[in-house]
Amino acid sequence: MRTPSGTWRRVAAGAGLVGPDGKTAPTIFAEMSALAAETGAVNLGQGFPDEDGPAAVREAARDAISAGANQYPPGRGIPDLRLAISEHQQRFYGLTADPDREVLVTAGATEALAATILALIDGPDDEVVVFEPFYDEYAAVVALAGARLVAIPLRWPDFQPDLDELRAAVTDRTRLIIVNDPHNPTGTVFADEVRHEIARLADRHDAIIVTDEVYEHLVFDGRTHVPIATIPEAAPRTVTISSAGKTFAATGWKIGWATGPAELIDAILTVKQFLTYVNGAPFQPAIAVGLRLGDDFFAGIATTLQRKRDLLLSGLTEAGFGVSRPGGSYFAVADAAPLGATDAHEFCRALPARAGVVAIPLTAFVLPAHRAEYATLVRFAACKREDVLAEAARRLATLR
Repeated sequence: MRTPSGTWRRVAAGAGLVGPDGKTAPTIFAEMSALAAETGAVNLGQGFPDEDGPAAVREAARDAISAGANQYPPGRGIPDLRLAISEHQQRFYGLTADPDREVLVTAGATEALAATILALIDGPDDEVVVFEPFYDEYAAVVALAGARLVAIPLRWPDFQPDLDELRAAVTDRTRLIIVNDPHNPTGTVFADEVRHEIARLADRHDAIIVTDEVYEHLVFDGRTHVPIATIPEAAPRTVTISSAGKTFAATGWKIGWATGPAELIDAILTVKQFLTYVNGAPFQPAIAVGLRLGDDFFAGIATTLQRKRDLLLSGLTEAGFGVSRPGGSYFAVADAAPLGATDAHEFCRALPARAGVVAIPLTAFVLPAHRAEYATLVRFAACKREDVLAEAARRLATLR
């Protein structure tokens, strides 16, 4: 059978998976993880932890399975998890969310983002503003929805957007502004002035703000996460998305959520119910337990990851990379140009054989036309055991 036509082609092109020869390639994560498996390299590419999350949360999942929570949960999510999400938003940010109308449980933040974009795009004249480099799902789902992606560059080394470029990008054609803060892949935390300008522009142009806040509890150096929904003019037009995977080191559970005004959540639910319908019945009560853990847990995971970040940055510096200091997330970006690199993708392909470490080229997170601006930048994941990071640093030191 010949290769089928269909929307998948648009998705592949949007995600940058179509090569010059027209063939579809695997994602960069699949490619680099396969390299890690083939070579025995330390995998600092894909962002998943190699340690389990809190015992109380894992035990709650086992208890839920034993108690029979193995069938379809309610479409919006079990009531206690929706209540726990609402309590979490109030506890940490002073945000009020009605658990019955303004909270929706999803199959991870991935589904929440997909359902939101698909629900709120009207057609090909709509534009979706993103900050580049961007998590690859954004471009893929925007392409699936048939809208136009507008990218605002985040530049080395601080990766803060230029406000004039932000103002130029947001117009009356802008339907959605996607804000990923703390940011993947750069690790930047947006400045207050950036958040406020996004809120002002969304209000002026009647755009909807969609926030991806999965790293909300992994912010470093004395900072605290500030959701854009806390800005009064943004609150009525913001869908806030997060998940349990990063906070509780349970990326495989795929429990996410969206909060926001009831009319927006209702629209998202209309699409979401025809994607996964529901998910993770025994994991939902477990995440409710996690969201109610004490302040010491949430402070502790940030402190632990900051220590790992510092260990990774020290190793990268010692190896001869230029280094950007991330304010949050799982990741750090390094410049391989001082080591002679001119093409980040080729550098990362060769790195497992050269040094026994896997990383991800930042060019995988940008539009093809903009790759030259990020040509030598590489993303490393700090969310690994400290002994693994120390071993990676020892191996990278051989590059010098």
